[in-house]
Amino acid sequence: MTAKSDAWHELAQQLRVDSVRAAAAAGSGHPTSSMSAAELAAVLLSDHLRYDFDDPENPANDHFVLSKGHASPLLYSMFKAAGAITDEELLTFRKFGSRLEGHPTPLIPWVDVATGSLGQGLPVAVGIALAGKRLDQLPYRVWVLCGDSEIAEGSIWEAFEHAGFERLDNLTVIIDVNRLGQRGPTMHEWDLDSYARRAEAFGWRAIEVDGHDAIAVDRAYVEAVATTGQPTVVVARTKKGKGVAAVEDQEGKHGQPLKDPEAAIAELGGERNIRVDVAKPDSTAKPHAFPSGPLRLPQYDVGSDVATRKAYGDALAALGTARGDVVALDGEVSNSTYAEIFRDAHPDRYFEMYIAEQQLVAAAVGLQVRGWTPFVSTFAAFLTRAFDFVRMAAVSRARINLCGSHAGVSIGEDGPSQMGLEDLAAFRAVHGSTVLYPCDANQTARLVAAMADGSGIIYLRTTRAATPVVYDAGETFEIGGSRVVRSSDNDAVTIVAAGITLHEALEAAGALADDGIGARVVDCYSVKPIDGATLREAAAATGGRVVTVEDHWAEGGLGDAVLDVFADDDERPRVVKLAVREMPSSGKPDQLLAAAGIDAAHIAEAARRLLKT
Repeated sequence: MTAKSDAWHELAQQLRVDSVRAAAAAGSGHPTSSMSAAELAAVLLSDHLRYDFDDPENPANDHFVLSKGHASPLLYSMFKAAGAITDEELLTFRKFGSRLEGHPTPLIPWVDVATGSLGQGLPVAVGIALAGKRLDQLPYRVWVLCGDSEIAEGSIWEAFEHAGFERLDNLTVIIDVNRLGQRGPTMHEWDLDSYARRAEAFGWRAIEVDGHDAIAVDRAYVEAVATTGQPTVVVARTKKGKGVAAVEDQEGKHGQPLKDPEAAIAELGGERNIRVDVAKPDSTAKPHAFPSGPLRLPQYDVGSDVATRKAYGDALAALGTARGDVVALDGEVSNSTYAEIFRDAHPDRYFEMYIAEQQLVAAAVGLQVRGWTPFVSTFAAFLTRAFDFVRMAAVSRARINLCGSHAGVSIGEDGPSQMGLEDLAAFRAVHGSTVLYPCDANQTARLVAAMADGSGIIYLRTTRAATPVVYDAGETFEIGGSRVVRSSDNDAVTIVAAGITLHEALEAAGALADDGIGARVVDCYSVKPIDGATLREAAAATGGRVVTVEDHWAEGGLGDAVLDVFADDDERPRVVKLAVREMPSSGKPDQLLAAAGIDAAHIAEAARRLLKT
């Protein structure tokens, strides 16, 4: 062995020992999954990663994404070897209050995104690599360590295909093929060709190596960095629990500390305290910046008919002109979501992600890692495919904006497969999320602008049909607000609506007025956070009688959001929820609204019944 290979071996053994120690101190964890990739990590850390641990915000830093997030002891051991954390902190692994959680999150400054839900790291890394190529225009490299079990995830192959299509030669994936998953062997075990051939079919360069031969691993990394015009995958044959006979390539050892850590550490050669001087990137490199200018949102005449999805596209393009950090992604429906307006205005900041909604959302998460402000659009129904990526984006403390169009039965003839009826409930359930549902074009434009300055996951629901413009172009709409669009001193009932049903509610209020019944109509465009003060005031002014109406399933949407406002109050109003309760079919929008019991006639009838109780 050469001095270099000796150094790699010693560092790999230190990473193994520290992984064993961390899991032993925690009494839980995944040391065997960490031990298999020790040489892969050691060679990367000592000779190929370009990263300034003292300046994690350096735009020229490489990015390392641990897609197999359960191997966090390995990652934290790498941080110790780089001098980023102390040995004392390493041993706080998984303890309450420690930033070294069971699976890594960006609470740690050197972690870009949360991983642990398998199949997520590589798709997000594709977004980071896209940022490097097309937006930052910097030569940083994105390294991803995947486990072989997660290669069964469909999201992984969405990522492989998109990275190959985009020719992302700044992306290197390392697959730790250790043969064993959680409950036994993986689908392909040590058949390295099965991984390599599929990657090559997607346009990747594939390199097969013995993952415990550090010299071979180094050669593979050198080859990967030298490859141009295509991404590279290093397919590495390894053994789970490598170096400790009691667990090496043994089933039933996943996700648990070693039973005799002291003996294992001795077998691995004992504790070490090797410090790696990780190479730093160019400190003078600056990311590319796109021009910015004044914000001139589109304006629409009151009374004109404009679809809120069209206003979304118009406003997004205007926002892109005003802010060079704004980027747009769409899932091959941009002529329906109207993201094509942004595409035509700002083609260098538009990303066509095709029919791959997991990769669509994941790419947005990757782009925001580098400080870009992404807006993602597709049909509301299709975002359900990517919900786990949205959930994990919240764990990542990511800032992404999502627009779901073609929501509800009001889309008409396309039928229930295209009708987003779960989206309000789904996005309300995401930690720290914002859920917006505008009713007209001017409101939509203002909310799109507000989204760019928001935090966390922001979801905007748009409507397919053209609807009347209710508000003047000069009106402002705050996240967390609402509008009382119709009221009098003699109102007997409050009708709460948003989006398409706001127009039905106004028509119903007119019909009730003809009967001498005053109805207060509240436009609850901010479903989360919701304007509880206005709702309480309206309920008190109308005798505690409230009707909510929404083009959404009855569970988890606007009606439940309103009920939550009053849940802890000593005196609660009577709330009647109108929502979609039966499986819809194809039909004209007005037919479907009526069939669901959420049109103007049904709203008025519900109000009348409520007044009789």
